[in-house]
Amino acid sequence: MRIAVECQSPLLQKSLELFLSKHLSSSKRCDIVIRDEECLGDERCFYIASNSKADLMKPFSKSQLILALEKRYNELYPKKEHSSEKASLEQEYLDEDNSMDFSILQKRIEQLTQEYQSNILRAVKAFYEK
Repeated sequence: MRIAVECQSPLLQKSLELFLSKHLSSSKRCDIVIRDEECLGDERCFYIASNSKADLMKPFSKSQLILALEKRYNELYPKKEHSSEKASLEQEYLDEDNSMDFSILQKRIEQLTQEYQSNILRAVKAFYEK
């Protein structure tokens, strides 16, 4: 799901950008455009306001926003049957991402362990040198 945010309110604009950082895209390449003013004729438009005509009424939480956007996305782009090849490619991509994250975590743990070991050795040497 690719989302563009085009709000008149700078506060709402920034909040939405923070909430949806993983999904942000340009308005030309997006699936949904979030606006804080009514938009006519654009089916991709997702309207946020304090009135009852809005797709999502203010105030809202991040989870309410995500759920409402997923609902709109599913209305605009109904799920199609995935072929087994496409599903396996997606799983392979996810596995690669997870292994990358694991290697970064592993390196960080090794670094922290080495720092901890050197601190203990320093403390022991300082104790016996007195």
